[in-house]
Amino acid sequence: MSDLTYAYAQPSTLSHRPEGDTLLLAAYAENAPTSGAACFFQGQLRDSWLVARGLTTLAKVVASRFVPQSAALRDPIVTAGAGQLRFEAFSSCNGVYARFDLGPAALDGEFVQSGTTNVDFNEPMVNALSRIARAEPVRLRVGQQEVTLERAAGKVTERKVTLPERWIKGLTAAQGYLAQMDEKLRLTRVQAAQLLQTLPTGTARTDTYLVLRGVRPSFAPVGGPGAVRVGGAHRLRLLDGLLPLSQAVRVYATPDGQASAMVLELSGGHEFLLALSAEVNRGFSGEGNQLEAMLDELPAEWLAGANNLFRGNETFNPTLFGLAHDLAPATVERLCASLSAMGLLGFDLSQNQYFYRRLPFKTDRILKLNPRLKNARALLDNADDVQLVGVGNGGRTEARVRGTDVWHTVLVGGTEPPRCTCQWFSSHQGQRGVCKHILAAQLRFG
Repeated sequence: MSDLTYAYAQPSTLSHRPEGDTLLLAAYAENAPTSGAACFFQGQLRDSWLVARGLTTLAKVVASRFVPQSAALRDPIVTAGAGQLRFEAFSSCNGVYARFDLGPAALDGEFVQSGTTNVDFNEPMVNALSRIARAEPVRLRVGQQEVTLERAAGKVTERKVTLPERWIKGLTAAQGYLAQMDEKLRLTRVQAAQLLQTLPTGTARTDTYLVLRGVRPSFAPVGGPGAVRVGGAHRLRLLDGLLPLSQAVRVYATPDGQASAMVLELSGGHEFLLALSAEVNRGFSGEGNQLEAMLDELPAEWLAGANNLFRGNETFNPTLFGLAHDLAPATVERLCASLSAMGLLGFDLSQNQYFYRRLPFKTDRILKLNPRLKNARALLDNADDVQLVGVGNGGRTEARVRGTDVWHTVLVGGTEPPRCTCQWFSSHQGQRGVCKHILAAQLRFG
């Protein structure tokens, strides 16, 4: 898969002025005009030191890689809208997703318009953030072409970067998992500090579960009632700078244990989310957990209409949205999955609602970034490639689907999960999304 290459209009710089230094981070919005610098937000940070700690933690996530052969670090995404700023990033291995939210209480300024851009976290920037002192006055400006922090700091320089398309795939999967999650545990400030003390020092090579033993959180090699699977618990070391500052920590997990998340409640309207894939060697970009929701193509005018509505409202609750527009839950799920596949939607666990990213509305991304779905539809081009064997009791359909060098037996429908005899299904048992053969059978036989 090819990367998208972006060149910034200018490097990030630090200019010295009598009233203070201005740190200017070069940024690039995918759909930004080539000239002009539309402003999304400008104003004062009410707790600049805490913001610096949150952004420094986000930079740690970007720079981390828990799989040796993973690609180099990338730039975070910044979204301004609905009265708040959201900074999002993945680890270089794509198995950790992080988001730092600055709510209305954290900001004293003006939202001129909504927008999404990418900013750089190079080493000089991280050093600059680390030098922000408590109670230091810092002004922030987020624009289409730049993000500016006005303070006394060192010089930073930004160069040309590449933004991989797998980030959009990762956003799709992470959002899909977050939308399924339920709150499992809630830790107090004291328990959050205890959690930091019990984090594994080495690399966890097996499944790890977060449990409460009495009132004290700890990690165990086996699960149990109330336990949360956090495969590769050493990845939580990324939070060592923020856990001691947390007012409380909420722990979430999907019903099937395929992803977990921690939401750190920080003071003054700041919140930090860290989501983990089920295993260290699993990147969110390869999950395919939204594929079945995207099986049936929605009319283009439906997608365009929903996109315009969500773009205007910035946030929405899927249940309330369905009720307000008389849409079945399955239809709302398909709409959300399709727009998420373009990178347009994120999910806020605290508010239990989606938020909108202002990226280009490109429907070709749905198939381009989901090759299993594209290949499944290609199988339907030849009627002989997907054959009906029979329908058993309970509506269970058996089919034969052509593979590369062999025919695969597929079972779909009924009350049991779908199954296939291919290597992908044998390896993952449906835990990373279904294979193209199951998708093709579902498309053909419903």
